[in-house]
Amino acid sequence: MLADLTAGAVEDAEARASERPLAAVEAAALAQRPALDALAALAPADRVKIIAEVKRASPSRGDLAAIPDPALQARRYEEGGASAISVLTEGRRFKGSLADLEAVKAAVALPVLRKDFIATEYQVLEARASGADLVLLIVAALEQRELERLYAFTRQLGMTALVETHSADEVDRAVDLGAQLIGVNARDLSTFELDRDLFGRLAERIPAGAVKIAESAVLAPDDVAHYRRAGADVVLIGEALVTNDPVATLHAFLEAGA
Repeated sequence: MLADLTAGAVEDAEARASERPLAAVEAAALAQRPALDALAALAPADRVKIIAEVKRASPSRGDLAAIPDPALQARRYEEGGASAISVLTEGRRFKGSLADLEAVKAAVALPVLRKDFIATEYQVLEARASGADLVLLIVAALEQRELERLYAFTRQLGMTALVETHSADEVDRAVDLGAQLIGVNARDLSTFELDRDLFGRLAERIPAGAVKIAESAVLAPDDVAHYRRAGADVVLIGEALVTNDPVATLHAFLEAGA
């Protein structure tokens, strides 16, 4: 599944590149205002922080919410106390787009993450050209040399990489990379099975200087409290926020993670 998602995302990026060449995207990226400091926004605090996700659908859950106005959704996340916004830009299975990212970036003052299956420099440039402050790099989707190259390129453009892991070996690869934002996704992107306790088993492998982010398997306040007890500095939440009142849900989740 992960290989198919990544291959599809790269194929779609190549199609966009035929209409918008690399040089044009690079010029747009360099013309953007500097990226916001995501590390400062997500730094460990006395309570959990939340990355709130704009997410219409997923391969495992199907359609979640229409979200006709992603900018409005993001403003409600900001109102509810989110520390950053994640925007799924993959179009085939998640029904997102770079236009969603651009709309969100224009609507909020929070750091914005491009969440996609990124495997090329073109995709990283697209993210910056659309205003992203962070990009997602999935360790399982990349060979170490590719990961290192994309991580360095992300930093060169002034953005922060959220390096996503699913196993002890992948956490070690992220640490070797020097990643400062390390996510542990409870959903195995090869099988789409969930394991809420995975974060707790892997958190001790993440060094004290890095921000520890728990991803997936969050539907109720108890899930946030569970991750906080296991050492999470940040929790990334999508489905629960797009299928419920986002402001009230964020308030409840933040209270649970205090």
